[in-house]
Formats: sequence, C-alpha cells, structure tokens
Amino acid sequence: MRFSSIFLIIIATVLLVSAGFAQGAATSGTSPATIVPRDPNIANTPSYPYDALVTGDRVKIRSGPGTNFYHCGFLNRGDRVTVVSRQFSWSRIVPPAGTFSWISEQYVKIDPANPGIGIVTGNSVRVYAGSDYQKAMYSTTKQGLLDKDEKVKLLGEQSDGYFKIAPPSFAYLWVSTQYTKIAPKLVETPNIPTTVEPLPQGPNDTNAVAVEAVTPAPTVEPAPKSYLEKYRELQKRVEAERKKVLNEQDYTELKKGLTEIAKDKESGRVARYAEFVLGQIESYELVLAVSKQIKLQTEQLQKTATGIEKAREQRLAQVQDAGKYAVTGVFQTYATFGPGNYRIVDANGKMICYALPTGAIARMDLKSLIGKKVGLVGTIEPHLPTKKALVRFTQISLME
Repeated sequence: MRFSSIFLIIIATVLLVSAGFAQGAATSGTSPATIVPRDPNIANTPSYPYDALVTGDRVKIRSGPGTNFYHCGFLNRGDRVTVVSRQFSWSRIVPPAGTFSWISEQYVKIDPANPGIGIVTGNSVRVYAGSDYQKAMYSTTKQGLLDKDEKVKLLGEQSDGYFKIAPPSFAYLWVSTQYTKIAPKLVETPNIPTTVEPLPQGPNDTNAVAVEAVTPAPTVEPAPKSYLEKYRELQKRVEAERKKVLNEQDYTELKKGLTEIAKDKESGRVARYAEFVLGQIESYELVLAVSKQIKLQTEQLQKTATGIEKAREQRLAQVQDAGKYAVTGVFQTYATFGPGNYRIVDANGKMICYALPTGAIARMDLKSLIGKKVGLVGTIEPHLPTKKALVRFTQISLME
C-alpha cells in the first residue's frame, strides 16, 4: 500500500512537469529549432558606393582587408561611413574624419604661400595608411602614389621622417562588414508654396458666400540632375563600356563627365566617388594600352620572323652556291712563283692553298680582286713545294 502511494506521487509529479513545459512552449510561441533568417544587409547590398551605419562600439578601422593589417582608429555605434567596395567579409570605406596618411618628408616641400600645403617633389611617391597606434616607419600599407607638383594637406605633425597628411582622394581604409548595416536613404520632400485668395463678389451678390480658391502653383521646371544622379548615370555607362570588346572601348567622354564632378567644389563627397571610378578607368585603359602594345609587338614579331626566314633562305642559297667552289678565301698574289701566280689566305692571313688560273681566265686581269674574298671553281691537286693544295681554277667569283 505504501509502495503504491509513492508510485502515484511520482506519476503525478511527472505529469505536472510535462504540463508545465507544454504551457511554457505555448506561451512563448517558439519552437526548439529556431530558424535564423539570412542577413538582409548582405543579400540586398545596393550598388556602390553606399552609406552604412556602424553597429558596434570601438570597431577597429584597418589599413587593409584583414585582422593582420594594423588598425588606424575606431568607430562607434551609429557612426556613418561610405562603402565603395567589398572584399570577402571586409568593406572598403572612405577614410572617416580623424584618419590620416603618411608621406616621406624628403619628397615634400612646404608651399611658401600656404604653410599648410605640401608640394610633392618626386614621381611615384608612396602614401601609406596612417595610425596613431603604429610608428610611421612601420606603417607599411601603401594607399597609392603621388607625382611631382601634386599637393597634399599637411596636418602639422612629423614622425620618423614622415609628414602626417589628409588622406588623398585615392586613399581608402577597411572595416569588418559584420559591424555595419546599410543606412536608410535620406529623402528630402520639396516644399512648394501655394497662394490662397478669396473669390471676388459682385455688387449685387448679396447672398453670395465667400469661397476660398487655391491658386495653382506656378509651373516648376524640372530640377537639374544632382551630382549623385550624374555620377550614377556615368557609372552605369562605364559598366556598359566594360562589356564591349577591347578594341571598341572608349572612355574619353565618360572621363570628362567624371572629372567635372571630381573638380567641382559643390559636389561634396560625390567627388570622391567620381575620383574612385576615374581610378578604375585608368586601370581599364592600362589594359587597353597593354593589349594594343601586345598587338603591335605581335605584328613586329611576325615581321621579324619573316625577315629572319628571308635571311635564312638567302644564307642557305649562299651556302648552296659555296658548294660549287673548290676553295673560298682572300685572293692574293703569290710573289714566290712570280707574276700570274696567286694564293688564297684565311681571315688571319694564313695561306690555305696555291692558286693558278687555267684556260681563258689566265689571260684576264685579276688585279681588281686582290685583297678581296673570292670563290674559285676548279680542280684540286697536291703541291709538294708548298706542302699545300694547288687549285687550278677556271672561274673566280667575288663573294663580298
């Protein structure tokens, strides 16, 4: 009896606990397997550039796309950055306020008319990502190059032989994408005023009721395209141009439009976007130039190969012709045996053979051939007095 009571108590306890879990699950409305939705911030990335908000505190700004790059500062929750591209899980951003770059002071002279401006004195001078947490001499992440007479804004500090400068237009930094989210677009609602006037009443309209009429707003001319709209239009045209075959691509007009935006002081941050695309176009045109150069080199190689083949054929013909000669070499008189006797020597003046004209050629004047390279056609026989060969030649040809 006692055992049965204990058993009933255990069963009742189990049922109560199970009911409690069931009630908790019904109340919370969750299931044990929770489905985590995809990050819309990554799936719905807008076209570059776009604004993003920082979602964490003390998020490190890096000199490159990875934790192995030194950090250049911090961002906090709610800070706004401009993203121009991505690489894996890192976002490339326009340098935020407070960041800077380094440039070697040996390649910069201070503008006498404006001490806050430095003038570059060399070509292809490197600019490095700056950091207050890394010595200038160890700040090795290159952001780009400056050429002679380009100007930089000096920030008034020097370290290890480097000037601290405002980041040039080509300079960018990096932040982990996981700490950013796409910022909502700022929409401005135009405010068009209207004029409200009462309708006039005639002198006999004693029972007329005063009614207010809304005067139609004046015709509003279409607003000129904003800098951002112009930029986006040009950016799309650049992308369309990139899809063409290499020999049909032409960025001349697009560069003019982007340069106008980049140089206009009223364009604000859009100028940086335009400069970024201009940098891309520069790389595209470099590819075009290299392609043209390769084509020219290929044509030149083909011409050279054709020339080599012709020269080879000519040389082969000469070799074939040389086969008909009994001997070739420099033609000289052989005074030892008197007039009308000759010898052939090599390029070092060493005698090759004794040469004696035979037949009709013996009556010819051969003085004009003395000292020149010739080929002799004839027969070869030993010549004991000279211990050389004797060539009795019937023909002689100039070989130079």
